[in-house]
Amino acid sequence: MHGQPHMADEQIGIRCSIMRGGTSKGVFFLEHDLPPAGAARDRLLKRVMGTPDPMQIDGLGGTHLVTSKIAIVARSRDGNADVDYTFAQAEIDRDVIDYTGNCGNISAAVGPFAVDAGLVALDEGATRVRIRNTNTDKVLVAHVPTRGGRAAVHGDLAIYGVPGTGAEIFMDYTGTIGAKTGRLLPTGAAVDVIRLEDGRSLELTLCDVANTVAFLRAYDIGLTGHEPPAFFSGAIIDLLREVRGKAAELAGFVSDWRDVDTVSPFLPFVMLLAPPREGDVAARMIFMNRCHGSMAGTASMCLAAASRVSGSIPAELSRRLAGDVLDIEHPAGLMDVSVSVRAGTTGGATDFERLGFRRTARKIMDGTVYVPVR
Repeated sequence: MHGQPHMADEQIGIRCSIMRGGTSKGVFFLEHDLPPAGAARDRLLKRVMGTPDPMQIDGLGGTHLVTSKIAIVARSRDGNADVDYTFAQAEIDRDVIDYTGNCGNISAAVGPFAVDAGLVALDEGATRVRIRNTNTDKVLVAHVPTRGGRAAVHGDLAIYGVPGTGAEIFMDYTGTIGAKTGRLLPTGAAVDVIRLEDGRSLELTLCDVANTVAFLRAYDIGLTGHEPPAFFSGAIIDLLREVRGKAAELAGFVSDWRDVDTVSPFLPFVMLLAPPREGDVAARMIFMNRCHGSMAGTASMCLAAASRVSGSIPAELSRRLAGDVLDIEHPAGLMDVSVSVRAGTTGGATDFERLGFRRTARKIMDGTVYVPVR
């Protein structure tokens, strides 16, 4: 670990960068600057972020889940990838750091970070960066625009939830089918039924692409699917926690749904779907018992893939089932994603020709973060 004496060795300094990737922001480290994976690393990362504390006042976290993220990057030990990338989600007010899944928005900044850190060979104009996400052991590919020996920043792509425009990065997630369970449909069914503790039955589609997501109709729980993120609290979050727990049971993540917040706090996500006001489908995504302010990149991939599965809830509620684009309406606007099933396969096949999304990313800061020794 890169430690620097400071104030009579009361603190250590660790090199880091702060990067925005899509609609998320995180602290990026080179793996060799951190302790090995384990309890010591976890303690350090939580201290870096200021977790647990609702204000994260003593760290770099931004008091929202989308700004309390960490990426750890190294040259890959896998011959099929250029870099290894481990994602960590730091909770805000709970003493939790989770490595269960991936973050699509943060992954969009991994390529630019790797380019600028000299971890990959550079091609002027565009550099293809093969990224092995260690959380899921899947390889995704970032197509990073490059200029003057560095990742390009300026460009014409605007994405909802981020001011201004930037250089377009295309994230190819075609190789992330069955990221956590090994199957597109973890149960083998396009629709499963769970029974709630109040006796109601609820249909959902459980799909595993990039991350595992449970999709349900918003109107099945009395919602429109167009509620703002601030709406999701209290009794509705309690209900969605139960849904998430019972979906986690189906996926094999927990043996008792009541343990989901401790045993599997990150996955599965829950996504409420509804007919759109614009675009092809309206979505509200719940993760770690909060509603996402826009749309997770990984969840967009799972929704796109599930929309091509005949009989699924995403297929039922999506306006456009043909073509190779799905426009997802989320709280901040629209997100267009690429999806196409390979010719000659059925909608339920795992053989997708293309799954991907466009993001922008940029480095905000390079420097040293200081952490008290005790």
